Amino acid sequence: MNPRLPGRAKQEISLTVNGVARTIHAYPMARLLDVLREELDLTGTKEGCGEGECGSCSVLIDGVLVNSCLVPALQAIGASIVTIEGLANDNRLHPLQKAFLECGAAQCGICTPGMILASVHLLEKTPQPSLEEIREGLSGNLCRCTGYSQIFEAVAKASRSEVSD
Repeated sequence: MNPRLPGRAKQEISLTVNGVARTIHAYPMARLLDVLREELDLTGTKEGCGEGECGSCSVLIDGVLVNSCLVPALQAIGASIVTIEGLANDNRLHPLQKAFLECGAAQCGICTPGMILASVHLLEKTPQPSLEEIREGLSGNLCRCTGYSQIFEAVAKASRSEVSD
């Protein structure tokens, strides 16, 4: 966006990202995806299609799974955002991250952060999902590498708390 156009100046935006209060200056209609990656240096969130179709850029905003490529930065004012970087705790991987590793559910890595956040969202709503519920819960996330079986296995494994320490 051209900052010289009226109403197009950067604005102060305060939000909480991965539990840390942050204040940045961004164009109001800048994509949250770009703000996360470029302003906050959180490059774990990936851009796949840029059109909200693939889920690679999925993050949680106030507990709701969203495609960050479709969310204007202005909409994130005051919000609590969780990215893939916010899942690990004290350098310990989240159980879903461990399960993805153990099951070989990640290949090229573009879809993986979004898949894991979609899985976190699913397991928060449905702690013991059936295979059909896992498929439905991840239906907004596309993967071109794995064929999904390892991803579904990882989510099921994490839901059963069978992830090794």
